[in-house]
Amino acid sequence: MIGNISPLLGLLGTVIGMISAFQQLESAGSKVDPAILSGGIWEALLTTAVGLAVAIPAISALNLMESRVDVARLALRDASSRLLTALKFA
Repeated sequence: MIGNISPLLGLLGTVIGMISAFQQLESAGSKVDPAILSGGIWEALLTTAVGLAVAIPAISALNLMESRVDVARLALRDASSRLLTALKFA
């Protein structure tokens, strides 16, 4: 769940950062300065990066654990099948 939600939170931060940048640009009026935009854009990019930095390891760990569970599930299925076969012919 963390892996699925964190990119969305990063996207939310991106939108909030861009809104902040455009609000600052609007309040500056005719004095357009790139430094005004840089704070909001920096915030937007930072939240996106943090969201991805959380999601990538979380989803990777999930996939690793799911593959291990699948291997264990198949081993248990095989063992139970062998046991039932042995009991049937005993």
